[in-house]
Amino acid sequence: MKKFKDSVVGSIYMEKISMAIVNGILQAIALNMFWQPGHIYASGVTGLGQIIVTLTEKVSGIGLPMGVVLYCLNIPLFILAWFKISKRFTIFTMISVFMTSFFIQIIPITVMSKDPIICAIFGGALCGLGVGLALRGGLSSGGLDIISVTIRKLTGRNVGSLNIIFNAGIILTSGFLFGWPYAFYSAFSIFVNGKVVDMVYTRQKKMQVMIITTNADRVIDEFQTCIRRGITIINDVEGAYNHQKESILISIITRDQIPLLQQVMREADSKAFVSISENVTIMGNFYEPNI
Repeated sequence: MKKFKDSVVGSIYMEKISMAIVNGILQAIALNMFWQPGHIYASGVTGLGQIIVTLTEKVSGIGLPMGVVLYCLNIPLFILAWFKISKRFTIFTMISVFMTSFFIQIIPITVMSKDPIICAIFGGALCGLGVGLALRGGLSSGGLDIISVTIRKLTGRNVGSLNIIFNAGIILTSGFLFGWPYAFYSAFSIFVNGKVVDMVYTRQKKMQVMIITTNADRVIDEFQTCIRRGITIINDVEGAYNHQKESILISIITRDQIPLLQQVMREADSKAFVSISENVTIMGNFYEPNI
């Protein structure tokens, strides 16, 4: 049993490291082949690093290595995460940020296009893909994520306004450095980035499932075996067509659990009626796995 548990844990860790590598490569390509050549600024700490590198080069003529700057900016946040979140979270975040910094250094800056709109779209899409895959693998990409997780853990509140204010500062700075059209290009790239992250990372999207079945017990058993979610049961309902006694099961799942739900229904009651409402708002307890 211990060997089986160790092998499962080992495979999870390998998956996290693999996602960290993929995320690092995609973010480095976005930065070195689209954002930097197109004078487009990223969101969060990466954008702050770009500003520091640009200003240092303009003022002193010294070209700081972007990968080193990015990692150094994250060091105080690693310390915060170590004491306020968890040691395991911090270690995997350090690996994720290291991979991104490493690939930023080894992948050369290459001009793929001089069109800032193309640079904004492809840079934002590649970075969003990398971050979304990292989040699906249970990783943090560092930066503002650490601050957001820390505040959420201490207060129980989400702080989306922090990201908005920070990114607004980056966009305004890019306008002062390269002209206001580039501020809009940076804002557009950040928007594309966020949309791609939402498309790839579906765990945060809540969906309400309503199941009408004549085999409630088996559906409940299969559902709770495969999907860790609570179920509300409404017994003794009646269908208007054939007046058959049925049960209604109501639960909330995340979008990435839909394949599991389909599997459950095939096994438990393939003739059940299933209705799914997207993007519901919930209040109260809802189990969220830790990153």
